[in-house]
Amino acid sequence: MPSALPLDPPQRLVRSLRSQHGHVGEQTGKAGEQWLDGLSALLGLMLDRWELTPERIVSPGGRSSLVVLVRQADGSPAALKLLAPYLAGARERAERECAALRLWDGGGAVRLLRSDVEDGALLLERLHGETSLRSLPEAKAMLEAASAVRRLWVAPGAEMGAGSVGAGAPDGAAALATLAEHTAAGSALLRSSAPEDVRPLRDEALELREALLSDQPEEVLLHGDFRQGAVLASDAGRAPWLAAGPDPLLGERTFDLARLVRDRLHDLVASPGAAAATRRRLNKLADGLEVDRERLRGWALYRAVESGVRHMSSGQREDGELLLEFAGWL
Repeated sequence: MPSALPLDPPQRLVRSLRSQHGHVGEQTGKAGEQWLDGLSALLGLMLDRWELTPERIVSPGGRSSLVVLVRQADGSPAALKLLAPYLAGARERAERECAALRLWDGGGAVRLLRSDVEDGALLLERLHGETSLRSLPEAKAMLEAASAVRRLWVAPGAEMGAGSVGAGAPDGAAALATLAEHTAAGSALLRSSAPEDVRPLRDEALELREALLSDQPEEVLLHGDFRQGAVLASDAGRAPWLAAGPDPLLGERTFDLARLVRDRLHDLVASPGAAAATRRRLNKLADGLEVDRERLRGWALYRAVESGVRHMSSGQREDGELLLEFAGWL
């Protein structure tokens, strides 16, 4: 029987789930509270079901899941990830993440060992969660990030990574949202919640989304939340750095790079000539990864505005204003 582990959820996760009341509706916010209330029981259930021995909870951890470092019955290390109903149901999130991880099959991303989508539980190979690309100097981190993200952009159904698509991959790929579906909730938020003084920028972001969706040049598997902090050090031997924590979808590559454009935003703001530095970074990413500059600019602006309004709606005004300032530099 697995040993017990005192459960004190990381405060980042608790705050994030409770903030949902402010921007995605009361029902989803209540789902987050209920999940937190039942988290200890859920953890115990999964430890018992998969014969896992817990070592420690990863803290500060993420905003939408609890990660516990564990040992499997044979003594090998792993990480148990319990997905919270953050912006979507835990089962829906688990289905999407499992689908993407099976398609990548360890090629450029963490490997999925076991899953239980009903309970939103994933057992993953263990990476060095305390060491991400953010530990590297900026220029080196961006080079490694570009190398890592290239490996993730695969066509659903193609052979990839360390193996080929598993038997369940076609059904899993079908569960992934398109770019239009993935951004629908964010665009609705922009229409309903943008403050008066943000509306010109909001209108530009919405117009850019519509234009970009009308003529997408490709549809590949995307990480969805790709940034330096999502690429972790690994001992797996396949690559020194592997991506984790996807919010996967099917769409064009520039959407993945849009989040990377604003990485280390606080450092960027503190540097001289932040606006010019932002545009240089965007151009360098576009040229290095051979994508269209204007499409990258469009998605970078849309994602920054959507994230900025979402932060402001949930009471995080300072972060929201910073994201909107960044959008204005593009």
